[in-house]
Amino acid sequence: MSIYQYDETYRHKGYQLIAGIDEAGRGPLAGPVVAAAVVLASDVRIKGLKDSKKVAERYFPDLFLDIFSRSAGIGIGIVYNEEIDRLNILRSTRLAMQKAVDDLVVSPDFLIIDAMKLTSVPIEQVSPIKADAKSASVAAASIVAKHVRDSIMHAYHRFYPVYNFRKHKGYCTREHLERLRTYGPCPIHRKSFKKVTTIALPFQ
Repeated sequence: MSIYQYDETYRHKGYQLIAGIDEAGRGPLAGPVVAAAVVLASDVRIKGLKDSKKVAERYFPDLFLDIFSRSAGIGIGIVYNEEIDRLNILRSTRLAMQKAVDDLVVSPDFLIIDAMKLTSVPIEQVSPIKADAKSASVAAASIVAKHVRDSIMHAYHRFYPVYNFRKHKGYCTREHLERLRTYGPCPIHRKSFKKVTTIALPFQ
């Protein structure tokens, strides 16, 4: 079954405005978690659309623009590191997804969410595992969420260049951990994450 056929199975059940929802940034040690909700019309086919983890970074700008220009609706939800520390990452991810749905200019009648349930949203929904590899609308949401988050991390790099956020985007890479040990955490690090709070800092 193609990613477009997956969405069509729900349209055949009577749902017309299907929003795919995915997030980027649950795992990093720094920066926000970003969710996107994307509604694709039934006749839209976007060249190269697939799970964002299988797309080379150089293709993201063009794919993002294609999705943005051809979608019936796109919603973005962002929860920053301070709120992640206050709520925890799971609740923050759900909040970002809810914000993304609320940000849509159209009202979906069905949600396909990547491995997550939104009990706070009174819309019928399914939450298949690896939905970004099964559903076209979720794949589109994964591209949008990752591109928006990567753009935010590129902007943060200009404020905190010593961490090289433009390369690792805040994820727990060897380079990021080495720079954390050298410089300590900066204002966008998630202080509730153990790998940030337990790291041996240079002044200890």
